[in-house]
Amino acid sequence: MAVIEIYTTLACPYCTGAKDLLTRKGVSFTEIRIEGSPEKMAEAKKRSGGRMTVPQIFIDNVHVGGYDELNALDRGGKLDPMLGVS
Repeated sequence: MAVIEIYTTLACPYCTGAKDLLTRKGVSFTEIRIEGSPEKMAEAKKRSGGRMTVPQIFIDNVHVGGYDELNALDRGGKLDPMLGVS
């Protein structure tokens, strides 16, 4: 199964949407909360190529983007293979 990491904040509806989508897929993920942590914010920005928004989602250490990109992968039938689910 894929290793999934999501940089989030508490009050982000897109973060909630991404977590809900992944939960519906039956996969586990690591949530990395960045509010109040300049170190985690800097880490997310560096790993995502400079993006400053949340969520930032990584599947097997590959940056897939945010909620919109995750949802587009799902609609296009490309997310399940990345997650290792059928």
